[in-house]
Amino acid sequence: MTSIAVIAVSPAGEAVARRIAALLPGARLHGRRGRVDACDEPFDDTVSHLRRLFAAGTGIVGVCSAGILIRALAPLLNDKTAEPPVLAVSADGASLLPLLGGHHGANRLAAVLAEGLGGHAALTTAGDVALGLALDEPPAGWRVANPEAAKAVAAALLAGEPVRLTVERGDAGWLTAPGLGDHGRLSLRVTDRLAMAGELTLHPPVLALGVGCERDTDPAELIALAEQCLAEAGLAAGAVACVASLELKADEPAVHALAAHLGVAARFFTAAALEAEFPRLATPSAVVFRETGCHGVAEGAALAAAGAAGQLLLAKRKSARATCAIAGAASAIDPARTGRRRGRLSVIGIGPGDAAWRTNEVDRILAEATDLVGYRLYLDLLGSAVDGKARHDGAMGAEEDRTRQALDLAAEGRHVALVCSGDAGIYALATLVFELMERENRPDWNRLEITVSPGVSALQAASARAGAMINHDFCTISLSDLLTPWPVIEARVRAAAEGDFVIAFYNPVSLRRRRQLPEALAILAAHRPPATPVVIARNLGRPGEVVRITTLAGLDLAEIDMLTIVLVGNSETRIMERGQQRRVFTPRGYAGKQR
Repeated sequence: MTSIAVIAVSPAGEAVARRIAALLPGARLHGRRGRVDACDEPFDDTVSHLRRLFAAGTGIVGVCSAGILIRALAPLLNDKTAEPPVLAVSADGASLLPLLGGHHGANRLAAVLAEGLGGHAALTTAGDVALGLALDEPPAGWRVANPEAAKAVAAALLAGEPVRLTVERGDAGWLTAPGLGDHGRLSLRVTDRLAMAGELTLHPPVLALGVGCERDTDPAELIALAEQCLAEAGLAAGAVACVASLELKADEPAVHALAAHLGVAARFFTAAALEAEFPRLATPSAVVFRETGCHGVAEGAALAAAGAAGQLLLAKRKSARATCAIAGAASAIDPARTGRRRGRLSVIGIGPGDAAWRTNEVDRILAEATDLVGYRLYLDLLGSAVDGKARHDGAMGAEEDRTRQALDLAAEGRHVALVCSGDAGIYALATLVFELMERENRPDWNRLEITVSPGVSALQAASARAGAMINHDFCTISLSDLLTPWPVIEARVRAAAEGDFVIAFYNPVSLRRRRQLPEALAILAAHRPPATPVVIARNLGRPGEVVRITTLAGLDLAEIDMLTIVLVGNSETRIMERGQQRRVFTPRGYAGKQR
């Protein structure tokens, strides 16, 4: 299912919107600013917000009139095959109307929410109403070989005409519509074989493609080999449930490229799990055993994924640098219960705390992640985004423990989000991830998919709140000497002062560290006049936010604590007062350019 945004445009629908968000794991509550403020993502303009979500492929459950959704999205409706689900829900939750994407999840969502809310799902698609199924939206993992034939079959069934059902492989128990039987002018075939002209063909997910390859094999070679194997066996790519291999290949680009090409999951097994398939291998190899610890990678992986009742349908085939084999399962293969996925660690910056300052990429990662690791305050700031996730709280000061835990969890095949405030790469944990990996060189960590997603940093937020202080050259300096010796920090402050940089001081004080900021300011005083603008920003994007513009001479150290960032201007930075506005900015030289 795609990610879901639950839209509340007024206080009247807020309570139902919250109930809906709670019923849908990973769903986020979006509220019209000034009307529904306590939400995951506030917005100002309803129409533009709905259009942005729809264009991004996000499912929409709007607790509002259907007309609002129709008028907002009408200009974007040009490809019904690519529409995300869109539902309108009445403010009392009694009526749920799938408007778009009925066979892309909207009808399913309506049914789920109707049960949870005690309302009525107003399904209007003919198949769902009269037949109780949608032939063009089969169960998860199934593929429709020729969607254009589904309309003719559905129309025949709706007209009371019998349709011949032939099941060659897979459990087709869900195909229970009246009229499906042993005879009929039209035919519906459930098979792992190639589609035949003139009949509707559904492919159940019953094939496992086992592969092996040398390091850095060209993805095109592996894809070509897999397609050749399917063609040789007369099997349909649409019936492939997963691509399987040895865990040593979990970071092999060719394996993942093949899975993406087929639109299926990649799953991996230990050498011991593949060696357990030794009695069923058609072409065991002592050479492969010496290299990997199992007598067959391609055949073993295919059989392991197909399960104990599975059969080898095509023995190992080779190309210059790759191998491939195919196994068929007795029933549908569920990749979520097969082998292990490649572990993924996403190091994310959630910004200062306000959900509106989180990037869409970070929100998507939070929705997809299975586990969240972070300092407990940062996880608390995520609100409902933690719902349905395995939460792993950590204490302040235990950064290495949290990072190691995140790497270990990801190595188990999970998708872990390591949560940092601000930007993950600015005084946060992104660098510690790579430092640990370099230091320990663990194979299970080295095979992980690692991504770093940026966030709004405290220095950006403070500058923006106060005006435009970092519009020219600037630097950041942490005054914490827990990891960096004070003489090194002192030298950096002096160099920044001499270089006339705008300076953002992170970690200016702590309960026991009180002398560093005064000493840094004393260095600056030798290079900057007392009237140099200073911004003190505390609790940015959180309740109790304070942003104050002052000067070096007027700076009160009692205002500064562990949750504060201090920005000190350069020789050009100035304070502007116009009307009721007081802003601080650093010119970049545009005025001189006009001369």
